Amino acid sequence: MSQEPVAIIAGGGEMPLRVAAACRATGRPFVAVLLEGFANPADWAGEKTMVFRLGAAGAAFDWVKASGARQLVLVGHVKRPSLLSLRPDAKGAKFLARIGMKAFGGDDSLLSALRQVMREEGFEPIGPTRFLQEAQTPPGLLTRVGPDAGALADIRRGVEVVRALGAADVGQGAVVQQGLVLAVEAIEGTDAMLARAGGLRREGPRGVLVKLVKPGQDREVDMPALGPRTVEGAAAAGLAGIAFEANGALLVDRDVMVAKADSAGLFLLAIRPDDHVGPAAAGAAI
Repeated sequence: MSQEPVAIIAGGGEMPLRVAAACRATGRPFVAVLLEGFANPADWAGEKTMVFRLGAAGAAFDWVKASGARQLVLVGHVKRPSLLSLRPDAKGAKFLARIGMKAFGGDDSLLSALRQVMREEGFEPIGPTRFLQEAQTPPGLLTRVGPDAGALADIRRGVEVVRALGAADVGQGAVVQQGLVLAVEAIEGTDAMLARAGGLRREGPRGVLVKLVKPGQDREVDMPALGPRTVEGAAAAGLAGIAFEANGALLVDRDVMVAKADSAGLFLLAIRPDDHVGPAAAGAAI
């Protein structure tokens, strides 16, 4: 692995800190660009960091170049701001002009444009999977309890819905109960979607959360992440379990997730989506 520093563009959550820990473990130097309002500077005490607001991209890129880093890893959750709130610096305004109408599209359109700008600036965007291979999961059941026939049917319906959402570059998740779509994920994110779904649940067999990679999504740079909070939200929403794309999601604190799911009687199932479409999907193997 190259010994030139990598720049961690850090949003909120645990994943940026895990990438930093992986760098330390392998001896890879790094610098961290902390997104104001998302990454907590106290978590990065003692490291070489700068804090910047999203509109000050010019200053951030100049700082990263001065550090000697050419590879950038974007990791962590970020709520997209309104364009009016960005207050871009001079270089940031030029970046926005280069991104153009893609800034108003879905996440994939915006991220694709951002990666292109980064490459034009001489950087190489890379994904957290380079550092966190253990956070991905092959197909299979992680928990003691698995889905019953009704949950498998809901997974099938969820795969259909989430694929349609993803094709429109809207979201990566949906909650389905008894064949009914209780909620779909948009800009609010998974946690808010689960909270909304909890108020819409019906009597009878519990529903499922389905989380997939969007068609055309860059798995190297942008993959959905699930963590203990996701399990807590699913339990609070009264769901039976979570189905997510095998090798298509990053699991934060996998052991904690599994323990929480087992305690709540939920299943965690890594699926191949193609196994859960078509007439035979209701009997798909787990």
